[in-house]
Amino acid sequence: MTRFIKYRFNRISLGGVCALLMTAFLMGCSEPPKIESVEGYAQGTTYQVLFWAEDGTPASEVQTEFDITLAQIDKELSTYRSDSYISEFNANPSLAWQPASQDFIDLIKISKDIHKSSAGCYDPTVGPLFDLWGFKKATLHIPTNEELATVKAELGIDKIEIDDNSNRIRKTRPFLQLDFSSMGEGYTIGKLSEVLESKGFQNYMVQFGGDMKVKGHKPNGDEWRIAIQQPIPSKDGLPKIHKIMTVTNYQGITLDTSGTYNRHFDDNGVEYSHIINPSTGKPIKHDLVSASVFGTDGRVSDAWATAMLCLGPDEGAKIAKNENLEVFFIERKQDKLIDSSSAAMLKTNKVEFD
Repeated sequence: MTRFIKYRFNRISLGGVCALLMTAFLMGCSEPPKIESVEGYAQGTTYQVLFWAEDGTPASEVQTEFDITLAQIDKELSTYRSDSYISEFNANPSLAWQPASQDFIDLIKISKDIHKSSAGCYDPTVGPLFDLWGFKKATLHIPTNEELATVKAELGIDKIEIDDNSNRIRKTRPFLQLDFSSMGEGYTIGKLSEVLESKGFQNYMVQFGGDMKVKGHKPNGDEWRIAIQQPIPSKDGLPKIHKIMTVTNYQGITLDTSGTYNRHFDDNGVEYSHIINPSTGKPIKHDLVSASVFGTDGRVSDAWATAMLCLGPDEGAKIAKNENLEVFFIERKQDKLIDSSSAAMLKTNKVEFD
């Protein structure tokens, strides 16, 4: 799956921000159950999964199920392979109804909801705008108003129709292109979590790229601890932690982070961010460099993290209040990182910051 608005530290070496797994060595007189670990590389990024149970399925069996699940996701959503469902849908100019899986339809529905609630800032059809500005080939092209209008006329998640009764979808513009990478990590984490729970695991931490889901606690009863990385590299190039927190909600929480990682073009003293607002068709102009969204559904919090990076800190905070979203913002002002929290984040029962 490819990138659009969202940039990650672990995604195709573009940089960005991510949440870091933090574990501790278990100590004590009686030996608690062992924490199992499965890790690998998929969808252009790395993943690590920690889990435990009194009588759990062997890690090798879990890994096999993960491999099957990841292959299925790749076959449906990867824009890197021409035989995936989404690539064939994008390449087909037909306006006729086409069958779609329930998962695919659900992603469209979530996109439509967040597109509406974010004042158009979230839109998984925005790819052609990214290409128009030259970001795909790393060669800046400042489009004319006519070029912007032409491309924007072909975009919009609202130009996808759904037939729930027959599990069908169709586009109303022949060249419409879908890309769900902006919620792909959250979606994948949900699928891997389903595998774990089907095997009887209720205590786990799934980290995929810059996103994660955490449920339960450690074998010795301690809470899981996680961290948000700074959206700028340290002098030695290694990840640097910005905030550490303890997960206090055992029911299962998601954390999804999007960041700019200083991605922009400079042209005659003018900076053009790689983050494009689908509504205007132009790069954003604000100081927000990272947005972390806490939730219970990785697809939703992943998409909202992308939308927040487009909205910026002021509009983002307003919409987060309206939608009761728990969001942690990081702005960069004169090389200083300034963080803030949405109204719901200040009252969260999901985590406690150190």
